[in-house]
Amino acid sequence: MEQKNERRDFLQKCWQMSAIAPVAGLWLVACGSAKKGAAASKKPKVTAANPCEDLTGVPAVDVEKRKSLGYTSLSPIPDKQCNNCQLFIPPKEGAECGGCLLFAGPVSPEGYCTYWAPVV
Repeated sequence: MEQKNERRDFLQKCWQMSAIAPVAGLWLVACGSAKKGAAASKKPKVTAANPCEDLTGVPAVDVEKRKSLGYTSLSPIPDKQCNNCQLFIPPKEGAECGGCLLFAGPVSPEGYCTYWAPVV
């Protein structure tokens, strides 16, 4: 007789857990997406000293690509700067920053990346 009660209790607990599991799963998914949303809403810092470091509006994929190519806004090698690189797009008239054929976003003429190629 006691075995039937144990079985009944076990089945009842299983039923309760099956009702709670989807709700808990939705709650966890909601918590995860809230964190992603908060991280996605963070914008890169804009420095007034160098407008070529302003990456607002640049997709995260392109920001990561810049990092993977080792781009820096000030070249550590004086003879290898973006303004004497074959891949550099000169700034438009009145603008301080140019561009690059490899990635999106503003590029400092004094910048550098690992794919620097001399102008021929």
